[in-house]
Amino acid sequence: MLILLNKPYDMLCQFTDGEGRATLADVVPVKGVYPAGRLDRDSEGLVILTDDGRLQARISDPRHKMEKTYFAQVEGVVSENAIEALSKGVTLKDGPTLPARARAVAPPDWLWPRTPPIRERKTVPDGWIELTIREGRNRQVRRMCAAVGLPCLRLIRWRVGDWTLQGLTPGEWREA
Repeated sequence: MLILLNKPYDMLCQFTDGEGRATLADVVPVKGVYPAGRLDRDSEGLVILTDDGRLQARISDPRHKMEKTYFAQVEGVVSENAIEALSKGVTLKDGPTLPARARAVAPPDWLWPRTPPIRERKTVPDGWIELTIREGRNRQVRRMCAAVGLPCLRLIRWRVGDWTLQGLTPGEWREA
């Protein structure tokens, strides 16, 4: 079984939590499936759930270098220098990243409002980056954006391999 879920903001990417926070169990009533990879509590978007251990490993293991595409709303003006640096790979505290596909984009037309909304500062512009990576380090996209001077305000995973978020609103899921 393979489930595509649009994980909402402020939800843990696990089925249980002893502290009463929102979890996958709040929106996916299917037993015996597990997330293939993680998405941070403060990130939104595509999470793949499966009962197939081999598939789970293929999706989440960095050795397979399965592409993942994100849309990041960042604080600041997205410059060509920042895009070039992301495209070549940046050095983080845990070492250099692989080169990424990066480009400045308009806010996605399919974007839903976030609850709560992001903080907006009248004197600081923001922009959007579409970023495709083949790794999966902890908070990697956020750290990459910060490394080029563009702190992440909102992060949405759009695609994992050939699967996308197309047609799913936050909290919705479907079998693939």
